[in-house]
This record gives sequence, structure tokens and C-alpha cells, in this order.
Amino acid sequence: MDFSEVQGQLNAKRAIEIAAAGGHNLLMTGPPGAGKTMLARRIITILPAMNKEEALEVTKIYSVAGLFKNNKLIRERPFRSPHHTISMAGLIGGGTIPRPGEVTLAHHGVLFLDELPEFPRSVLEVLRQPMEDGVVHIARVSASFSYPANFMLIAAMNPCPCGYLGDPDHPCCCTDGEIRRYSRKISGPLLDRIDLHVSVSRPNYQELSNTVKGESSNTIAERVTVARTIQRERLANWSMQNNAQMGHRQIKETCQLTRESQNILREVFEKLHLSARSYDRIIKVSRTIADLAGVSTIESEHVVEAISYRNRIPRR
Repeated sequence: MDFSEVQGQLNAKRAIEIAAAGGHNLLMTGPPGAGKTMLARRIITILPAMNKEEALEVTKIYSVAGLFKNNKLIRERPFRSPHHTISMAGLIGGGTIPRPGEVTLAHHGVLFLDELPEFPRSVLEVLRQPMEDGVVHIARVSASFSYPANFMLIAAMNPCPCGYLGDPDHPCCCTDGEIRRYSRKISGPLLDRIDLHVSVSRPNYQELSNTVKGESSNTIAERVTVARTIQRERLANWSMQNNAQMGHRQIKETCQLTRESQNILREVFEKLHLSARSYDRIIKVSRTIADLAGVSTIESEHVVEAISYRNRIPRR
């Protein structure tokens, strides 16, 4: 698998690069056949290799889960893709003898949820706490357990039940009520925790027939690695690895915005009535975009791009 095999999809590739560079959560919305799953599966090819400490943590988790097979240190970042029929215990962990769930098996890697609205809402809601804290807590009558769950959430969904809302080539056959019910399957608080929302369209004939290959995964990975190194050094005092892990204190101390950037952010905050969480996440994504550009100050163009990735679930 390599990103050079993906024709077109420049906007989606850019969002994926930002997500990988900062450890941000990402939601792709688009019609069937747009390539959402293909894009998601390639994100693992641009993530930095795990360091020894991360590899040891992942190996221990897989050993506890009974998935450690060849007695060798696991060095590849996990990519977990559970089916939408998964139970709550299967996702977060549990059972009579508590075992790690998919959120823990994705620790230091990627949790990919395809067809996001098809997951039961009750199952999706339990993601909110580990997405915020990087750990999952399981309470039992006899004892309580905590498992690490520091993962990147990559999700994909159609824009409506039939899949063709907004598609120029296929008319949408859904009613307004069906579209509203479909979009409401994913709660606002969960969407608020997803940093990047990007629309993915089917590539056109010109893009598909183009014989010039796009950027390779190695080329993109080099930029991602440089950005991650900048973040790790900047956040070393807090033992953090990437911008997505920053709290409000780290944002205040490490994210310097120009006056123009501040004015843009203030205007958008007041106009869209953003939550404090959305405000922080826009700044964190802006910081990652600036890191990819190799600059220390967050400029107006970085903020504008970060804002463009906020909630885009189609409405009608």
C-alpha cells in the first residue's frame, strides 16, 4: 500500500497528512466508491515508527489480549478496524475476565471505524472518554481496571442513507427526515472531539486516467516525521508526543498566534458559537499546520485552513 497509488483526492490527502502529523482524529464523508476506506488504510504508511517504549507497551497489550504470537517485539503501529456490529465490551474492553477492547488494541496506532453511523449510538458514545483522556476505565463489582487507549480515530461515512447527497452524478433519494435521522446517529459531543472533517468525492476521469503518480508514502512520511519531532521537542517538559495530546495549559504556552490569526479566530468563535473544546482543537490543528510549514508562529492561513476542517456533515 502506498499513497502514490491514490489518484486525485488532494484535499483528503492533505487532511490525512495533517492528522498523521499531529495525531488528530479525522472523519471522511463521501459517496460510495469515493475511496474513503482506501485512504484510511494508507495512513499507517505515513506514521512515524514506534519508539522502543511504545513498542513495549503495544506488545504487552497484545500479550494480555492473547494476540501475541511470534514472541517478537511488535514494531508496527496497530491498525484496528472493527465491524459495526461490535459490542460495547468488544470496543472498550471487559468480559468476565476483563480483556482489552479495540480502543486499547489501537493504542499508539489507528482505530478505523468505517460506516460510522451504522455503529449503535450507545457504542459510539463510550468513545468520548478515551478520546479525551487516552485511557479507558472498566468498572466491575469486584474491581476496576484501566487500560491505555491513546489512539487516532479515523472514521468514514456516507453523507446520507443512500450515499449520494450532494453528488453531482447521482440524485439523492432520501427524504429530509431520513437525512436528519441519519446525521443524528452521531452525537454533537462525539463530533466535537473529531479535529478534522473532510469531504471525499469520487475521482473524475481525468484524475483516474492520469499516468503521473502522486506523492509516495515515504515523501509524505518525511514531512510527518519532521513535524512530529518538532512537537516532541516542544512538549518534552510535559512528556507529550504530539499536538493532539495538548491541554489548555500547553496550548497557552506553546501556540503563539499573530494578531491577524487571533482576529480571525475571535470572529469565527463568536459567529459559529464554538465550544471551548472546538476552540482548543482549532488551535491544535493550526499548530500542526504551522509545524508542517516549519514556522514557529501560527499565521492566519494556518488558522483559516484549520477552521475549514470543522464539522462538515451534510444537512438538507
